[in-house]
Amino acid sequence: MKPFRVRFAPSPTGVPHIGNTRTALFDWLLARQTGGQFIVRVEDTDRSRYQPESLEKILEILGFLGLSWDEGPKVGGPYQPYFQSQRLKRYQEVAQKLIDGGAAYYCFCSSDRLGNLRQEQKAAGQIPRYDRHCLSLSKSEIEKKKKAGQYVVRLKMPDNQNFIWTDLVQGRIAINSKDLDDQVLLKSDGFPTYHLAVVVDDHDMEVSHIVRGVEWISSTPKHLFLYQSLGWQIPQIMHLPLILGPDKTKLSKRHGAKSVLDYRDEGYLKEALINFMVYLGWSYQDNSKLLSLEELVEVFDYKKIQKQNAVFDIKKLDWFNGYYIRMKSDKELAKLLKPFAPSGVNESLLIKITPLIKDRMVKLSEFESLAGFFFEAPKVTGDFLAKKIKGDYKNYLEKAAQTLQPIEDWQEKEITSRLMGLIEENNWPTGDFFMALRIAIAGSCYTPPINDSMVVLGKERVLKRIGALL
Repeated sequence: MKPFRVRFAPSPTGVPHIGNTRTALFDWLLARQTGGQFIVRVEDTDRSRYQPESLEKILEILGFLGLSWDEGPKVGGPYQPYFQSQRLKRYQEVAQKLIDGGAAYYCFCSSDRLGNLRQEQKAAGQIPRYDRHCLSLSKSEIEKKKKAGQYVVRLKMPDNQNFIWTDLVQGRIAINSKDLDDQVLLKSDGFPTYHLAVVVDDHDMEVSHIVRGVEWISSTPKHLFLYQSLGWQIPQIMHLPLILGPDKTKLSKRHGAKSVLDYRDEGYLKEALINFMVYLGWSYQDNSKLLSLEELVEVFDYKKIQKQNAVFDIKKLDWFNGYYIRMKSDKELAKLLKPFAPSGVNESLLIKITPLIKDRMVKLSEFESLAGFFFEAPKVTGDFLAKKIKGDYKNYLEKAAQTLQPIEDWQEKEITSRLMGLIEENNWPTGDFFMALRIAIAGSCYTPPINDSMVVLGKERVLKRIGALL
């Protein structure tokens, strides 16, 4: 297979959600698998929505996932600049070439006229589109209007032409141009629209394969016409399936359409996020085999990208994440848990706590709810205990404290032996006794193994908590 030159071209108008990052992941895998190049190109021509800080977030996402880029911001490359705002002269030159060749024209219509036209077309049940009011202007009229005011450059789409191409994912696609609008290519401020800039950049940077979502299929004929009009070679195109929510509607925030950084900050591991994203539209075995990035490079095959839309299932991400948490060594997991633990916590203490909670964790952010009692004494009342314990919980705790006090070798085996002997001696229900101890020490009915937890807490703190409740 020939090397793929692919690009991820984010727009810094906000932090992209997980669906956009999936495209970057597929791009990266295709480039690495074929020995090609993964390019990051910044589409920063929408100046009204431009957010400078979002670019750093976008690059942070790629860095967090381990998706290094060969060309682009911070690394440069032979086709720089990789910021569209720094390539305006090139777009303007191409726009003029299209005008000279009859594939584009000047438009001087005001926003008021265009708004009224859209309203009239909607009222008449027509598809809103430009009526080519400015197409018939003479050269002298055009020059006069150019000096007098602002203008845009529009693409002159053919009236009735079938655009046919073979999509590497979706197969053969045919769209007739009769219902397509004359797209604005160059705005009045001299900045290009997406449609002009993406074609020029993909050509200039020798992009071999375009990877994007199916929502761009309807725009492809406009891009194909630009390639044809300019006499440029057309890259291979693949349109990825949509990601839908569980209710089969477009993925939105209510479904969990957040950025990878949001998921990271909630305690999801990069390995889980990578596997989750790659299975959103790609098939391998039973879609549950967990693969490292290196393994994905070996097995990823664009021919196994599915046509049908993918369904976002947060339960699957949770399962992946829980699995990867359990696969981490205690030392590795303790390091990952540090941002979720109280500030200044000793790492050796985290390493002791980690094996007690790792099997119960789905997200790293659950650390506080599972292990908070190791750092702060719980606030428990006798009323709470009375609701949870049928037996004489006060007697349980008094005798437990007396039994624990003389222990010198403060280890789980000795603690368990003494407490089990106490239960047998008094014929107490084991569940009730340990529930009373659990609540007194940890403040909850659901905790890590309580005897192991007592070892980590130390005898002094354990007895102090029991005494405080009594």
